Amino acid sequence: MEILLDKRLQTMVDDYIPQGEILDELVCFFSLFSDYTRLKMICALAISEMCVSDISSLLKINQTTVSHQLRLLKNLNAVKTRRQGKVVFYSLRNEILNDVLLKGVEFLGY
Repeated sequence: MEILLDKRLQTMVDDYIPQGEILDELVCFFSLFSDYTRLKMICALAISEMCVSDISSLLKINQTTVSHQLRLLKNLNAVKTRRQGKVVFYSLRNEILNDVLLKGVEFLGY
């Protein structure tokens, strides 16, 4: 199949498309938004830090599921923790995560 783009544009496209580790990390990053429970949790944590029982109660999700999803979010560097006695509080590691979520809402026209 013949490419109709000129060489300059072909080079720009090739240079722009992420490769290797960057591509892997982008896929992991965007996977944060691909699960209903994780998405709800990200929305909740964009408002305030919370512990597992707060998230479970507010979102009406069992604590085991919340803990599992928080572990995934933590492994992907999406959340950070703060311990207060025996209680662990979770919050978004970076506001950019909320910005991406809001851009998605804007893209959908809401």
